[in-house]
Amino acid sequence: MTLPRPQDFLLNTVTGTRVVVRYRLATGFTDALGYLVSVTDDSCTIRTRQSDVEIPLALVVAAKEVPPPPPRRSPRTTGE
Repeated sequence: MTLPRPQDFLLNTVTGTRVVVRYRLATGFTDALGYLVSVTDDSCTIRTRQSDVEIPLALVVAAKEVPPPPPRRSPRTTGE
């Protein structure tokens, strides 16, 4: 069984889907976790918690859909 290339996965995924994308940097690899904002034949844009990240598809080595984030916890209260 052959797995689809990560670029093909991104090209066929609906925008708004939560994904994680591993891509190559000059110093190694890094991940972008967030929502797929757009994808073209050359790049994809992921909306992370900090900013939108544009990633050239040629640098993508892995990509997959991930579940929604867990709900945020309520702030702790002190027992006074």
